Amino acid sequence: MNVNQHTPMASPYGQPQPGYAQPGYAPLDGGYPAPYAPYNGPASAYQPGVPPQGYSPFTSFPSKAVAANPVSDLSSPLDLGQARGPPNAAPPPVSAPQQYNQYSHSQVDMQNGPPTMTQAPPRPAAAQPYSQGHTNMTGPHPSYPQHYGPPPTMQQVTSQMTGMQITSGPPTPAGPGYAPPHSSQLPISTYSAPPQPSYTQAPPPASSAPTQPPPPGVPAASQQYYGGPPPPSQQPFDSSRPPTSQQQFTSSAPPPPSQQTFSPSSFSGPPTRLQAAPVSQPQPPFPAAPPSLSSAPPPGSQPGFAGGPPPIAQGSFPSQLPPPSSQPGSFPPPGPPPTSAASGQYPPMSQPQQPPAAQPSPYHSGPPPPRAQMPPTSMGQSNHLPPGPQGPQGPPGPLQQPPVQPGMQTGYPPQQNGAFGQARSPQPGYAGPYPGQPNYGASAPAPGVAPAPQKRLDPDAIPSPQASDMPAVQKSRHRIDPDAIPSPIQVIEDDKAKTNEPFTTGVRGQAPPLVTTNFQVKDQGNASPRFIRCTAYNMPCTSDMAKQSQVPLAAVIKPLATLPPDETPPYVVDHGEAGPIRCNRCKAYMCPYMQFIEGGRRFQCGFCSCVTEVPPHYFQHLDHTGKRMDCYDRPELSLGSYEYLATVDYCKNNKLPQPPAFIFLIDVSYNAVKSGMVSIVCNELKSLLDLLPRQNPEVDSVIRVGFVTYNKVLHFYNVKSTLAQPQMLVVSDVSDMFVPLLDGFLVNVNESRQVIESLLDQIPEMFADTRETETVFVPVIQAGLEALKAADCAGKLFVFHTSLPIAEAPGKLKNREDKKLIGTDKEKTLFQPQVGVYNSLAKECVAQGCCVDLFLFPNQYVDLATLGVVPVSTGGSIYKYTYFQAQTDQERFLNDLRRDVQKQVGFDAVMRVRTSTGIRATDFFGSFYMNNTTDVELAGLDCDKAITVEFKHDDKLSEETGALMQCAVLYTSCSGQRRLRIHNMAVNCCAQLADLYRNCETDTIINYFAKYAFRGVANNPTKAVRDTLVNQCAQILACYRKNCASPSSAGQLILPECMKLLPVYLNCVMKSDVLLPGADVSLDDRAYLKQLIGCMDVAETHVFFYPRLLPVMKLESGSLPVAVRDSEERLSKGGVYLMETGLHLFLWVGASVQQELLLSIFGTPSFSQIDPNMTNLPVLDNPFSQRLREVVDSFRAQRSRYMKLMVVKQEDRAELTFKHFLVEDKSASGGASYVDFLCHMHKEIRQLLS
Repeated sequence: MNVNQHTPMASPYGQPQPGYAQPGYAPLDGGYPAPYAPYNGPASAYQPGVPPQGYSPFTSFPSKAVAANPVSDLSSPLDLGQARGPPNAAPPPVSAPQQYNQYSHSQVDMQNGPPTMTQAPPRPAAAQPYSQGHTNMTGPHPSYPQHYGPPPTMQQVTSQMTGMQITSGPPTPAGPGYAPPHSSQLPISTYSAPPQPSYTQAPPPASSAPTQPPPPGVPAASQQYYGGPPPPSQQPFDSSRPPTSQQQFTSSAPPPPSQQTFSPSSFSGPPTRLQAAPVSQPQPPFPAAPPSLSSAPPPGSQPGFAGGPPPIAQGSFPSQLPPPSSQPGSFPPPGPPPTSAASGQYPPMSQPQQPPAAQPSPYHSGPPPPRAQMPPTSMGQSNHLPPGPQGPQGPPGPLQQPPVQPGMQTGYPPQQNGAFGQARSPQPGYAGPYPGQPNYGASAPAPGVAPAPQKRLDPDAIPSPQASDMPAVQKSRHRIDPDAIPSPIQVIEDDKAKTNEPFTTGVRGQAPPLVTTNFQVKDQGNASPRFIRCTAYNMPCTSDMAKQSQVPLAAVIKPLATLPPDETPPYVVDHGEAGPIRCNRCKAYMCPYMQFIEGGRRFQCGFCSCVTEVPPHYFQHLDHTGKRMDCYDRPELSLGSYEYLATVDYCKNNKLPQPPAFIFLIDVSYNAVKSGMVSIVCNELKSLLDLLPRQNPEVDSVIRVGFVTYNKVLHFYNVKSTLAQPQMLVVSDVSDMFVPLLDGFLVNVNESRQVIESLLDQIPEMFADTRETETVFVPVIQAGLEALKAADCAGKLFVFHTSLPIAEAPGKLKNREDKKLIGTDKEKTLFQPQVGVYNSLAKECVAQGCCVDLFLFPNQYVDLATLGVVPVSTGGSIYKYTYFQAQTDQERFLNDLRRDVQKQVGFDAVMRVRTSTGIRATDFFGSFYMNNTTDVELAGLDCDKAITVEFKHDDKLSEETGALMQCAVLYTSCSGQRRLRIHNMAVNCCAQLADLYRNCETDTIINYFAKYAFRGVANNPTKAVRDTLVNQCAQILACYRKNCASPSSAGQLILPECMKLLPVYLNCVMKSDVLLPGADVSLDDRAYLKQLIGCMDVAETHVFFYPRLLPVMKLESGSLPVAVRDSEERLSKGGVYLMETGLHLFLWVGASVQQELLLSIFGTPSFSQIDPNMTNLPVLDNPFSQRLREVVDSFRAQRSRYMKLMVVKQEDRAELTFKHFLVEDKSASGGASYVDFLCHMHKEIRQLLS
């Protein structure tokens, strides 16, 4: 949509922003009359002049109140950079603001600017707000006290964001944070030089106060910043400052407080690019506020900042949230942790506390630990520029940011790890990452020097997400108000709100509800989204268009997905001995896309257009519309998914298959026995054998079972029903494995139950005193494979293994874990199998239909990258229980084992994806084996496995016919029946890029990117993989900006409506342990996650990369409370939060939770008496306890793996683990925060556009 249109913006996520008075938000069109009109983003980049007083800084952004914003349809602008137009005194154009609006309005109701008051505050703005205006991320943010003070209002934030534009250049006189709106902002660094004192001038009007009340320390004025035009006095400051340059930044609205805090420049430190772009709007007011904010020292004081960010009064922060310190957990302390305060509102920090420039803010008290990826601690330094060099704190000079060259993207400091913005502080000597950004730490450029004008520095100026640029305090806050950027929670909640009726699949190219929404599906000709989800439901017509957009064209297919009880499983079609009807040429199966002609005697294939005769037994007359009379009686003619019974022609060697077998192979070495694993497995199998999968619940399972134990030799057991006691046969020649018995090894459970139970009782006793510590592995798999070959059936091996196989035998491994290789070009070798025998063994298993599930219980390195080759290639699963302890891990292990044994599974499967002319499947991701380019072979395929398929053009597509795909899976069911499961999907084709961007699904794109990247680490350095992800994402968004968005200033970040969460989710992938490991992440952990994510479906990758965080204290009997964003500043000390990642459950308990809540959950009134080692909630007789346990159980029921509960008390050691999953914050391994990454993304996009 037109970016410029206004869209109504809801108040950010429902939180009213204090700063915006409703009245304040006048309709965009008028500009916001109110003092704080919603901020549209940075005011026009130009902002050159001071905005007229009456003019509300937010004019440019549509107010949230605005009515719908058409734009939203396609895009949501986020103002990251300077205002978009040439700098001029006038307020930014309204339209631009709208763009932003779009964002905000549009679906998410996010607003870039503060939400308008008129709207009811919807949910708290999670992030969406950003859409409102464009936020200038780049401008410097004033260091308003605001940060510390009340959280800025959305508007303010936006303004700030705008202001944020980070341009490099001297800070504005007004203050680094604010450039006066000058008549022309200089592209140049924005600040030029005037001291910031001006800001202090007048406090902003109270009304503008940010949503949160201003921090106590901060005067209301600061809020005002956000609010309306700067007070006249403030304006002066602008005037004082060099008009343009600073202005730019400044003029735009000040950066959101959080950011502001950061930007050193605002603080007197060297200017940060963050500086707010000049806000045409009354940014000045912001400035004025600063003094009040105390967070930033008055201009004079500012210098203090410069030295280091003023310390945020942590206390204050903490007041809101846990002390930042916790944050550090996630990221290095250097950057202030995002303040705990909600981003929207940081708890007021005592700004006054700012430390003198020289000292870093308390937050960052030192340079932050260098982010791993960031350039050398640039962030830390930046944070607090060294007092000296940073020098001038002074607002006075152009904050000494180094001049940025206009085009230059200093952007991110290089990340050491490739993570953006890791290092939040500048590194000395480091060029400012973003053009506007000063080099923190580095010596400041001469104050007098004005940076080269940066035209659209803003974004560039935005320091890359490095905290470094901002003063410590500021850093602690984000330069950009986190409530002003797209919020995943808002998008998820908006989707739930608009999904109130079943999703019918009959409309071609219709995108389904998100995976986070509960909905019912009615199959009317296309496969349910539970079976197939696409990245784009409008395919580009040509390969050139696909290359230009860089949007991956892929489908995530889960062929045997389990459907909810209210949906009908696929019907089974039996055509008798003739078998399924197929196209003569391409062999596609009969489906709703086949067109019957000549009165029904022939049909034309929808895939290849070939005409095929209809067999006499299948003939049916056509009605007046050309459809067969029996169309709705036949699943294959009316439904998207169905099954065929396959004939003998579809079977191996042309003979019907035998029922499959399950073989249990148990490690009985010293570690296995000592940990309790052996006795737990043997005890559980007695009851589990009654739960083997079956086609018909009324009939006993036909699956046969066998048992093997091993250490460095193998023990086979004869459990024939005629025996009184089981017999053991030992094979010690592991170099040439064979099965010592045929009859009596694989048996029917019911017939041999007594012998099997006797064996399971004896195994733990037999090996109780073992001293054998060495194990083998390859011979164990070979034993199971040979047994299946001898029985001529497919099946599954359940291997329970504990250690690195170092005994003399094929597949012997050595410990090759070398931390020194991490981050080097040789790191990729650690993800490749050590020896070739594993690959050849995997190939043999697939040929026999032998699937391997591996349960690992390691106490040290076991080389999962090598051991996992066979399970991954055969379609199996890997379960890992590091440091297994019976009392704490037994429940998780047994639940996983029960589900793994009972779940529906197909054996000896082959999958082929056929497509209509014009596209073809070119790449596949998942757990399978491929011998050629078309057939995906799976020894086993269960209901949890998904395969991601990528498509490429080999010809043009037409908008009329669309694009078709048919996934056919041939498999043996658990009852031994050969079946074909068919899933059909039709999507639209488009000749306009805008249509492509209108119908994409970000969650599916992230699933593809994660699998693509994780597979890539075995052949490329992790940094190269991360760079590739960022580059492709930037190209996708830059293509949209260039070809689909209405023209606007470069300072604006404009995102397609359906992809506005692409940056936040992609950043989560980039920060994952696979691509950016922390020091405590083992190589086995990384290999495990790499293999696990490889076969996840879209719902699983979504919750894995962006965990669900529920405020338990708001739990009610009916529905679940709305989740909160994954950031420490969203946590309240008085709250209890339940986090779900798909693999873990955490219950985080704040230090000041009310006694009644503790009593109802834990049965104790004291925080100190809560047992942090509990893995299950106590069963208490009160409604709250019962409801919470129901929620935990329902979460576990939705996931394929049992999630162990971990209770995390605030300030406890376990909190570091929990914080690792607060993915919007900086990570301890150097991963950028969401705000920093968004700035970095904006910089990359601008680079591509220029």
